[in-house]
Amino acid sequence: MAPKRPEDLRSHRWYGVDTLRSFGHRSRSAQMGYTRSDYQGKPVIAILNTWSDINPCHTHFKERVEEVKRGVWQAGGFPVELPAMTLSEPFQKPSTMMYRNFLAMEVEENLRSYPADGVVLMGGCDKTTPGLIMGATSMNLPAIFMPAGPMLRGNWRGTTLGSGSDVWKYWAELRAGTIAAADWREIEEGIARAPGHCMTMGTASTMTSAAEALGLTLPGAASIPAADSRHAAMAAATGRRIVEMVWQDQKPGDILGPDAFHNAVTTVLALGGSTNAIVHLVAMARRANVELDLMRFDAIARTTPLLANIRPSGQYLMEDFFYAGGLPALMSRLGSVLKLDCMTVNGATLGANLERAQVFNPEVILPLDKPLVAGDSLAVLYGNLAPDGAVIKPPAAAPNLHRHRGPAVVFQDYRDMAARIDDPALVVDANSVLVLKNAGPLGGPGMPEWGQLPIPKKLLEKGVRDMLRISDARMSGTSYGACVLHVAPESYVGGPLALVEEGDLIEMDIAGRRLSLLVDDAELARRRAAWVAPAPRYLRGYGALFAQHVTQANLGCDFDFLERGAPTPDPDIF
Repeated sequence: MAPKRPEDLRSHRWYGVDTLRSFGHRSRSAQMGYTRSDYQGKPVIAILNTWSDINPCHTHFKERVEEVKRGVWQAGGFPVELPAMTLSEPFQKPSTMMYRNFLAMEVEENLRSYPADGVVLMGGCDKTTPGLIMGATSMNLPAIFMPAGPMLRGNWRGTTLGSGSDVWKYWAELRAGTIAAADWREIEEGIARAPGHCMTMGTASTMTSAAEALGLTLPGAASIPAADSRHAAMAAATGRRIVEMVWQDQKPGDILGPDAFHNAVTTVLALGGSTNAIVHLVAMARRANVELDLMRFDAIARTTPLLANIRPSGQYLMEDFFYAGGLPALMSRLGSVLKLDCMTVNGATLGANLERAQVFNPEVILPLDKPLVAGDSLAVLYGNLAPDGAVIKPPAAAPNLHRHRGPAVVFQDYRDMAARIDDPALVVDANSVLVLKNAGPLGGPGMPEWGQLPIPKKLLEKGVRDMLRISDARMSGTSYGACVLHVAPESYVGGPLALVEEGDLIEMDIAGRRLSLLVDDAELARRRAAWVAPAPRYLRGYGALFAQHVTQANLGCDFDFLERGAPTPDPDIF
């Protein structure tokens, strides 16, 4: 394809023509202190910055955006920073997942309505990455993702702490009475001590790594710690590259094909990545008109070795992973399992980008013949309890629970669970199956990360640290345990999970990929006939829009009117 000329730029319609409207665009640019030489005939680069005062993962983005701008100027572009909705995982309620599609819509509409020729997507905190990429994919302008980078290791009394994973670990110990409140306070003050997202293989590191495996970041970008000076250098390089991409007209649609998603799924599995990646990658693939379903994840998982020795599945943290060679080193281990001919945003193929990759610490990035697990780092379960699928992370579950049958202890919703889980009168033992209803896309709402149900206190005190738990919720990528998640269809819309009653026997067999409610069909039919749909959660605003259009977990939880189709045409009235 021939390089673009200045008059071919999308922004030319705003700045480069001699009309009344263009006069307004240029005069208002002058109002901001710019001259025609700053922008005319140059690619206008939108920088979508998800910084805010309430997003700790993106604390450093005020600085990074200036470095991105510097790179854009250096390459002869005109940078325009556009703040975008922040999705702050620790703070936003009921769930950032509820607002992922909001961000995706904002990205798409920002790019369509303003004179952008290309875009730098600045994100990292969990749902931010898929939200930005989904919107940019639907708009299909030249786009490059700049990951936030993981924070540095946590520390408590000389013990390395990992965000999320050690929260759940020590919270259980606090409830069991093995650590004191003063210890818990010290952990609180030492577990997150630098800018950046979680440094475990949680959803944030999983999704930024997936973005790199898709070919949407500069090589190695996802592994650089946020506080490392090389992260600032990467930001400037990202700014320079997007200008080149505009002239070359390299768009997400040129990169995001079936092979790219194969690479992303394979890489996520080799990392021991978050189960949240399933929902996000399915949604991202559908935006790119690529077929990706749960069975594809399961098929790839059966043969993909888990090579990243990173918490919660392993021992180390993302800072160690970076020093060990980062994502390019891990992908080089996978070799021919990946589709190496895929094009990436730096203009080279994935194979070319991996040629110089090396593993510097084989204890962090394991050899193919010494994986943490040889396969099945993820499993998709089906059965009469999950006709459209459910997921579990086998390496995170106690081995004795990989095949299990037990009586259900049923919680109708999160409030019910929180009120009764530590009640001494709760009828529960280590063999029980904890079931949480009404925590899915509509029931939560927003499918919150409630799937790692707490172990009842009276069992913790007896030394129990894992139980089979089933819900239509998600769980944090930093979580662990025998947690069956994403049960579809969800209970709120009348899925079989809604029909489970106290004491029902439930059977799970990971090897057989089965999840069964051991109740006869006639009894289930009776219960279904008696089931009453709950009242809507929202009657107005974004919540009402979400409730009317969100799809189920197995389809990516996107909006049904956004997940398919060609981009909406650009404005033609100026």
